[in-house]
Amino acid sequence: MTIPAHETAGARIVVPVALEGRPYDIHIGRHQLCETAALIAAMAPGAKVALVTDESVAALHAPALEACLQQESITSTRITVPPGEATKSAAQLIALCDALLAAKIERDDLVIALGGGVVGDLTGFAAAVLRRGVRFVQMPTTLLAQVDSSVGGKTGINTSHGKNLIGAFHQPVLVIADTALLDTLSQREFKAGYAEVVKYGLIDDPAFFDWCEVNWSRIISGGPERDHAVAVACRAKAAIVARDEREEGDRALLNLGHTFAHALERLTNYDSTRLVHGEAVAIGLALAFRFSQRMGLCSGQDAVRVSRHLDAVGLPTTLQQVPGGAGTAQEIVAAMGQDKKVRRGVLTFILARGIGKAFIAHGVATEEVQAFVESEFAGESGTANASNAGRAR
Repeated sequence: MTIPAHETAGARIVVPVALEGRPYDIHIGRHQLCETAALIAAMAPGAKVALVTDESVAALHAPALEACLQQESITSTRITVPPGEATKSAAQLIALCDALLAAKIERDDLVIALGGGVVGDLTGFAAAVLRRGVRFVQMPTTLLAQVDSSVGGKTGINTSHGKNLIGAFHQPVLVIADTALLDTLSQREFKAGYAEVVKYGLIDDPAFFDWCEVNWSRIISGGPERDHAVAVACRAKAAIVARDEREEGDRALLNLGHTFAHALERLTNYDSTRLVHGEAVAIGLALAFRFSQRMGLCSGQDAVRVSRHLDAVGLPTTLQQVPGGAGTAQEIVAAMGQDKKVRRGVLTFILARGIGKAFIAHGVATEEVQAFVESEFAGESGTANASNAGRAR
């Protein structure tokens, strides 16, 4: 895999999301704030804009965006929410809706979500329910949000029962992935986002995984490799979303690693000082491949290769690496019971027959999962068992 010439030149990359009747574009590139303001002015002349961001992002990026909006004679109101996963709550949703109503945001106006996945999910859900639907723009400021949560229209909040269990599908009218905004991320946060990047290679693009193994350090340090990685991930997600907007089919493949990840996040009380989403996904990816190996679906070589790559990047790959502990095998399996892929109480996993060969495995026995998790706690790391082949096909 090589980077196309126009991407190495630093040109803006536009990825279309071809949803019938509601298409929109993802703009990828550096220093796009004023271009964004011009796009909004052309898209919604005379519209009011509400800029929703969190306290951390506001200090870094909101003034520059507001100045660009002002240059286009766009009136904007800033609404700031607390940072962190706890903000994805019913209380914060109502508070945000009240603030948007106080700003007199109407259906023809625009709401901009400037922030990471938390801001995007919360703002998108508010936009979905406010006046039964207002337009919104995603401006993700983290790598994880740029390649995953900002694209596809999934919005929502968390409850005590699990993550993203209350929400709606509400597509943005525009996504701006300004990769210059990623320069302000900590190494920990950037690497956590990388787990969602490499996931696309593990699902169905082994050549991209090969490329990531060689170029991951350049993705982290910046340059054309970063923009290319974001573009590849966005193209992959856009294609799946266009085929299956509401996750009734192969969009579920995007949840590779997430059944384990969401259980771990719940058991750590969504405490980002212990575990952030991308770190949970990294562990989940490694576990999904080791579980696939244990079930006789995937070679041990591929499972080891996935874990070694994530280890090299500096991401966790084992349950033992969860600060403060990951609970027990029984607790992890119980937490999986609220996963969105559960149907009639039966677990559905995204497993793999190899790198780039993920598939949806229906009817996975909880006893198999619990035995696997117990083996992981025991440090066995999923020895392949060919006699299990075919159980989760």
